[in-house]
Amino acid sequence: MGIVIAIDAGTTGVRSFAVNEHGRPVGFAYREFTQHFPRPGWVEHDADEIWQAVLATLAEITATISEPIAAIGITDQRETVVVWDKRTGRPLHRAIVWQDRRTASRCEQLTERGHLDLVRDRTGLVLDPYFSGTKLEWLLNEGGVTSDQHLAFGTIDSWLIWNLTGGAHLTDTSNASRTLLFDIHRLAWDDDLCEMLGVPRSCLPEVRPSSGRFGVTTSEIPTGAGIPVSGVAGDQQAALFGQACFSPGQAKNTYGTGSFVLMNVGRSCPPPVEGLLTTVAWTIGGDETTTNYAYEGAIFATGAAIQWLRDGLGIIEQASDTGPLAESVPDTGGVVFVPALAGLGSPWWDARARGTIIGITRGTGRAEIVRATVEAIAYQSRDVVDAMSSASGTSVTDLRVDGGASVMDFLLQFQADQLGVPVIRSSIQETTAMGAAYLAGLAEGIWSDTNELASKWDADAEFTPNDDRESADALHTNWSRALKRSLDWDHSV
Repeated sequence: MGIVIAIDAGTTGVRSFAVNEHGRPVGFAYREFTQHFPRPGWVEHDADEIWQAVLATLAEITATISEPIAAIGITDQRETVVVWDKRTGRPLHRAIVWQDRRTASRCEQLTERGHLDLVRDRTGLVLDPYFSGTKLEWLLNEGGVTSDQHLAFGTIDSWLIWNLTGGAHLTDTSNASRTLLFDIHRLAWDDDLCEMLGVPRSCLPEVRPSSGRFGVTTSEIPTGAGIPVSGVAGDQQAALFGQACFSPGQAKNTYGTGSFVLMNVGRSCPPPVEGLLTTVAWTIGGDETTTNYAYEGAIFATGAAIQWLRDGLGIIEQASDTGPLAESVPDTGGVVFVPALAGLGSPWWDARARGTIIGITRGTGRAEIVRATVEAIAYQSRDVVDAMSSASGTSVTDLRVDGGASVMDFLLQFQADQLGVPVIRSSIQETTAMGAAYLAGLAEGIWSDTNELASKWDADAEFTPNDDRESADALHTNWSRALKRSLDWDHSV
């Protein structure tokens, strides 16, 4: 059997995570990397620095395990764009991050020209700078990147596959479905969308199933040569898989840099829904390749808002201060924080929205602002779940949660009160990495099927809602008033 290593290349750092055949974590390593903000609303990463973080975490984790490594899985920050030269393997520009808003005006222009319906019908997405396609268009038109036969485009998974395998230019269906260039019905790159954005097909990676072999490692990788790279999925789809949401109607929320609510909607691609995304959840390869789809609500700033409290305002020293400070006061004292630090995602999709703190008085202190930040995480998640339930006609019966902020009992209780359904925290917080490991292990026969994987999932804690719906709804109504004041604010992007 052996160990499966998942590489989780997130927005602020890289985790390598070792899982044994029983589905239990047996090793962990982490490295942060630099965030670059060259202009307001622009966010970039150094792709080489991300790769060096991968190598460092793989070296650290392989030094601590004695069993053989059976497979590697990859999960990544999806819409972030890397371009490199196939001849040299060198990046041609810093990676443009999913949070980046530089193409907001271009997205509005494409909408005004009538392209939104095509995009919605083919991709399940909306015209928003969040997605990869307009970032790639910007690189080709304004970023100094020359379009030729040697240009390689990829999301972070493609960049890591290239480096792990010594030059395989590949991606999976879940990551491809986030580019604005991929037809999620045909599971193929779309010529009309490529033409719309001026993207040459020659620079796009080959698309493979999420669970299936992508190649094997080279001798330069700390794991050694010949290790199969066999599972790849975008981070939120991987978390849905890691939470064992294998049946239609099951839903999860990952509280990461942003928060992402996904609901498994089965193997038929549903029509577009206002305020939500339709996305490929995963494709399982084999003799009978199958694809599952999901509704998704994308919230841009949740953990990022806590990071801003720490690094931008300096009102907390570390993220773990957030929960105790929030609970140190009975309420926010009327303060509402709308963390539209990079625009608003679902269900608003407003790239021009900006952060708003309202209701400040002389009695407002840092504890009230911290509590308002935590409450905003729950309010935004409720907005998405409400939209999802309305669109699908099916209420979410419970919500499985993971991610950094899910360690806060206060947040999860407040979330349950806002939703009116139980919120269940997984016993393993690294469900994103678990999903990548499960996808890789399925491909290599470590686990037989999703039924076996479902039996390995268990809960750490369950938070049941209180009966006071009137108070919960009143708080949410006040949040909605504040949110409307943040909309359509910044016209410089």
